[in-house]
Amino acid sequence: MTDLTLEDVEERLDRATRLETEEAVAVLRTAREDLASLNNDPGVDETRRSELADRLDQRIREVQNRDAYQGELGAAMNPEEDDAP
Repeated sequence: MTDLTLEDVEERLDRATRLETEEAVAVLRTAREDLASLNNDPGVDETRRSELADRLDQRIREVQNRDAYQGELGAAMNPEEDDAP
């Protein structure tokens, strides 16, 4: 198995933007776990690791909220449907 790098985690973060919600969240959570495994690696830039952890957490929140927002928008645009507010 190859050594995990911050670049690997960043690639997963970027790849998740092209995935559906459930798969994106799974990829992002795995990336966050991988990033956590780098906590005690002396060869990892701690500032960059911390910034990447923040980006991962933010992206997870964005992806989870993406469907909720889109559902509310659809209901507002189609008020005659059952899911309208």
